[in-house]
Amino acid sequence: MPMNEQPPWGKKKKPAGPEDFLAILIQKIRDAFSGKGEGSAPRGDQEGQSSGEQPNLFAGAGKILAIVVAALILQGAFSCFYTIKPGEVGVILRFGQYTRTTQPGLHFKIPFVEDLAKVDVETVRKEEFGFRTRTPNVSSTFDRKGYDMEALMLTGDKDVIEVAWIVQYKVSDPVSFLFKVRDVAQAVRDASETVTRRIVGNMDFDYVLGNREVLAANAKQELQGQMDRLECGISIVTLQLLDINPPEQVKPAFNEVNEADQDMKRLVNEAEETYNRVIPKARGSAKQIVEEAHGYAAERVNRATGETNRFKAIVKEYQGAEEVTRQRLYLEAMEDILPKVDHIYVIDKNQQNILPLFDLTRTPAKEQPPAVK
Repeated sequence: MPMNEQPPWGKKKKPAGPEDFLAILIQKIRDAFSGKGEGSAPRGDQEGQSSGEQPNLFAGAGKILAIVVAALILQGAFSCFYTIKPGEVGVILRFGQYTRTTQPGLHFKIPFVEDLAKVDVETVRKEEFGFRTRTPNVSSTFDRKGYDMEALMLTGDKDVIEVAWIVQYKVSDPVSFLFKVRDVAQAVRDASETVTRRIVGNMDFDYVLGNREVLAANAKQELQGQMDRLECGISIVTLQLLDINPPEQVKPAFNEVNEADQDMKRLVNEAEETYNRVIPKARGSAKQIVEEAHGYAAERVNRATGETNRFKAIVKEYQGAEEVTRQRLYLEAMEDILPKVDHIYVIDKNQQNILPLFDLTRTPAKEQPPAVK
């Protein structure tokens, strides 16, 4: 038999797994505190029993201390390395005080001295007001029962309205998010309700119904300002007013008011359309008549002035050559009159009958064919 081998009856049974190892460790601790151990004397030896109890006790305590130290060393070795996933950042605290922020990847920290807190900075968190999402999927279902107090608001003209909205935000400053405010989600809810109720309360009912985008943008800007003043370490992604309706109890009356308002607006629009069609036309006609009168007056004045000047010129010529001027005026008058005359008769004082003058240059008018009945 080789020297380094033990006989089968001398081998110790090794633990088969962690459970067996833990059971053996617990049993050894019990034996140490009960005075049993490997170095204890046999039961028949009364002398060695009294003298061996104290050494066995110290030997068991030393084993326990060695096991505890080994466990602490293993724990420190495993805890000094840590991994940050994508979309997260690690906040390192040394004795409870912030020291640094680590990015995704494998990092080292001092065990038992530095603590790690992981913060998700990519996930978009949300807070719902006036409703709750029950099954978030493609066909999401919502529950509105029990959330009336969140949705009921009073407008500037003292009307009651139900507003359901949602706030989405992301972590922008992990250190402020962890240590500045105890409950950031509750702070977002309280501040969002305050801002939304104040903005809706300053507006009329009709303005709230028709300008939800403007109200949502103003509420988002003001909410971000409050979060910055509180140093919550978050960035508001969106604030959206999802549903704005009157309460169920007043919906019939509200619909009647809306119908009457629409009828009034329709009649006003029709009246404005008639006004815009008739009044400009009447104004244009009046202006046209006035302009035509001015034009006619200018024409008559200019024509009278021209005739006066022409008559003065003729008088001047007549005074210089009476016979020539008289003959020229006669010829000009005949040249203007004769083309308009259909029949011309020449009367000779020596003849007893009237002789018609046949104009060969005139084109006779064509006779119209008889109408076919």
